[in-house]
Amino acid sequence: MTIEEIAKTIKNAGGNLYLVGGAVRDKIMKRQINDEDYCITGITGEEFIQLFPQAKTQGKFFEVFILENKEFALARTERKTGTGHRNFEIITNKNITIEEDLSRRDISINAIAQDVLTKEIIDPFNGIKGIEEKVLRAVTDKFKEDPLRVYRVARFAAELEFTVEKRTLNLINSLREELLTLSKERVFVELRKALKTNKPSIFFEVLREANVLDVHYKEIYDLIGALQPEKYHPEGDSFNHTMIALDNSAKITKDEKIRFCALVHDIGKGTTPKEMYPHHYGHDVRGVEPLRQLAKRIGIPEEWKKSSITAIKEHMKGGIFYKMTIPKQVSFIERVSKSRLGLEGLQTVVYADRARNDETNIKNEEYNFASIGKKMLEEINGKYIEEKYKIEPSKEFGQKLHQERVAWLKNEIK
Repeated sequence: MTIEEIAKTIKNAGGNLYLVGGAVRDKIMKRQINDEDYCITGITGEEFIQLFPQAKTQGKFFEVFILENKEFALARTERKTGTGHRNFEIITNKNITIEEDLSRRDISINAIAQDVLTKEIIDPFNGIKGIEEKVLRAVTDKFKEDPLRVYRVARFAAELEFTVEKRTLNLINSLREELLTLSKERVFVELRKALKTNKPSIFFEVLREANVLDVHYKEIYDLIGALQPEKYHPEGDSFNHTMIALDNSAKITKDEKIRFCALVHDIGKGTTPKEMYPHHYGHDVRGVEPLRQLAKRIGIPEEWKKSSITAIKEHMKGGIFYKMTIPKQVSFIERVSKSRLGLEGLQTVVYADRARNDETNIKNEEYNFASIGKKMLEEINGKYIEEKYKIEPSKEFGQKLHQERVAWLKNEIK
C-alpha cells in the first residue's frame, strides 16, 4: 500500500494521517529524509489494527505500529510523573488533536506536521520561522520536563549549525540537576551523534552557553580559561583551541573515534596549576587521568579510551617528529603503529591540533609521519630480518629489527 492509500483508509474511518517531526523539517530544508514518522488522529489503536491487520505493534511505553516499513503512532499527550527521562504518563485517545500532539515536542522545528492527503502544513509553534532564522526554540516550558532534551538541542544545533535562543538556553540551564538522572548510555549516544556533524564544536559551545557543560563534560569545561602562549595559540585559551582542533578533525575524517581523540588530546591542560600559565608542561602525562574520569562518567567504549590515551601521550611528539633524533623517530613509529589509534589516526589528530581555524590546508606535510612510518614498517619487517640474519624471534631479533629501521630511516630522510 502507498502512504496515500493508508491515509485514505484512515480518513474513511473518521481519522487523519500526518507526516510529523524530522521528516517534515528536512523536507522544508530540502535535506535528505532518512526516517518517516506518521501521527494518527481521530481513531483508536484497536480501530487501526482492524483497518490494517497486517501491521505489527511495538513499543514499551506507547504503541507504535509498523506498516510498509514506516512507523505510525497515535496522537498523544504526556504528563510527567517523576524525575528523569522516562517518568511520563502517556495519554492516547481519538480526541487528541495534531496540535496537542505537536505541543509535547521539544523544539519548534520538530513540531511541524503535514497532512498526507491535503499536503497542508500545520505549524502552530512557528517552526518554519525557526528554520528560516536558523534558531532553535523550545516549543513550550514543558521542554524542561525531559533532561535528555538538553543534549538533543545541543546536537541539533551542531547538526544544523543553528543558534539557540536565550529562553531555551535558560530552560536548558533549569535542567542542570536532572541531567544527572540520565544514563551514561543516553549521554554517549547524543555525543556520538554530535561528533558525526560537520561542526561538532557547536554541541559543546551550546552546553557552555547554557552553563551545563560541566555536568557530564567537566574535563572539557576545565579547559576554559586555561591560558596558552599567545605566540603559538592566538585563538585563546585551551577550550577555544580544542574546539578548533575538533572541527579541524571533522574536515579530515568521518571516524567519530578519531574526532573524539582530537576533542581530548589536550585534556591535561585543564589540570595545569594557574601559576604555570601560559605553559602546560607535562599536560600529555597529566591528561590520562582526566580522560579516564570522563570515559567512566559517559561510558566511552574501551577502543575509544585506549585510542585517546595514545592521542594524549603522543600528539606532542607527533608535532615535532622531524625534530627528534632518528632512533626516537623509529621508536615513536613502532610504538604508535601498535596502538589502537594507529599512525594514520594520530596523524589526523596532529594535523587537527597544529592547524589554525583560518587555514585552508589542514594537512601540513611538515607533520606527516604516517606515510614514512608505514613505508618503513612494510619494507623493514620480521621477514626481512629473518632472511638477512637467519635468526629466530628473540631479544636479539628485536634489536636487529630496530637497528635496521634506524638505518633505513636515516637513508630515507637524506
